[in-house]
Amino acid sequence: MDYNNNNPYLQFAPVPPATRNGHGTNGNRPMGKIYDALNRCGKRVEVATRKAEVYADNIWHHFKVSPSLTDAAMARIAQGTKVLTEGGHDKVFQQTFEVLPGEKLLNAYACYVSTSTGPVIGTLYISTKKVAFCSEYPFCYYSPTGQQQWMYYKVVVQFDRLRAVNPSSNRVNQSEKYIQIVTTDGHEFWFMGFISYDKALKQLCEALQQCRRSSGVIPVEHNA
Repeated sequence: MDYNNNNPYLQFAPVPPATRNGHGTNGNRPMGKIYDALNRCGKRVEVATRKAEVYADNIWHHFKVSPSLTDAAMARIAQGTKVLTEGGHDKVFQQTFEVLPGEKLLNAYACYVSTSTGPVIGTLYISTKKVAFCSEYPFCYYSPTGQQQWMYYKVVVQFDRLRAVNPSSNRVNQSEKYIQIVTTDGHEFWFMGFISYDKALKQLCEALQQCRRSSGVIPVEHNA
């Protein structure tokens, strides 16, 4: 993964020392901790799982985007457990990102962001002020001095810096859908593997339009 942070919309959030042990990539997931958390959640996880069944048509595609089906499945379990134990997506959003005055979270969507080393699984948050993404797992990063660091991969773009939202799909496989966002200074990000693609696209476009209308700015581009 490219950690050259010349992109003003990328953030690499350090992982607190107390939570570093057991984190890793690929085969080094904190499996035991996840299973323990699931056991504590008990029936609440079962209820959340049943509600997720309405997205069954998209879940398989969501998992297939990841290089590892197991990693993708465990990431979704870990995120669901975190949301339940922390008290909802609002609490997770507030803990993960800087919340602006008057800002409210509208919704959160499971997806991936495209990076130079492949897709990174995480959650896309859409609020009344910005669109933001955070990876489900931290990644190991070695600084120029050789020091090992654990970082969460984040993307944060406030709506007043967002120029366009471009939905697209794979011409060969129409089930592979993407959302490209382009900033006013030319940076772009690609999100894919949504469990709820249509809802995420609609929510993002509506939030952008509402923000632009309230600020008296010309509506954001939306290329179908």
